Amino acid sequence: MAKPMTGNVQELRPRAESEKITINLGFVDLGHIDLLVKEGFYSNRTDFIRTAIRNQIDRHGDAVRQAVTRKSVDLGLRHFSRADLEAARAAGQMLDIRVLGLATIAEDVSPELARDSIASLSVLGALHASAAVKSALADRMQ
Repeated sequence: MAKPMTGNVQELRPRAESEKITINLGFVDLGHIDLLVKEGFYSNRTDFIRTAIRNQIDRHGDAVRQAVTRKSVDLGLRHFSRADLEAARAAGQMLDIRVLGLATIAEDVSPELARDSIASLSVLGALHASAAVKSALADRMQ
């Protein structure tokens, strides 16, 4: 459901959190980026880099879609609450978690509950969980 914003504009999707990455570029490549920014093609270096990354992802879109389907990966944002994990444990089930995007495990999940309910964890993107939960699942992360 869309979240109302000011006026008649609605936010169609929540803003996703982002991860900061660091890259090293050669001086000539950096100069090309700065020239394109100066000429008005991009608003700044970050805009250029994000656009370049999105273009490459789009270019390989078919391969990504096939891999997501083949590997049964959840695409996007996936949150696991304490209630989710307690329900899996109560049902005698162990979860095989595969996410392309952001996987979050609630802060109130204990390391013991995580180990009792998660058989494997594979995240392409980012995993947000407490340090104790990450440590408890270290041998199950792929």
